Amino acid sequence: MAVSLHVDRIHCEGYGMCAELLPEAIELDDWGYPMIRDGVLPEHLGALAERAVEVCPVLALRLVSPERMRPTLQSRSLAPHTALRSQGGG
Repeated sequence: MAVSLHVDRIHCEGYGMCAELLPEAIELDDWGYPMIRDGVLPEHLGALAERAVEVCPVLALRLVSPERMRPTLQSRSLAPHTALRSQGGG
């Protein structure tokens, strides 16, 4: 299935873990924030892209279907993340 990466620039805090895992599709700007290359990801990068989405500490990265522009991977629920923020851990 064809997918592309999108970053929520409002929520991104510039940890840069996504760029370390997927340098073929993500570069960091001068301030350490990801710049996603346009276009559909090659199929062989799918597993790395999923991992990059999973490790984002603020859930700012997602995989979307270019045809429908909707999330195709929901690796983690927002509930545990929300709970961490309310406890001061996020």
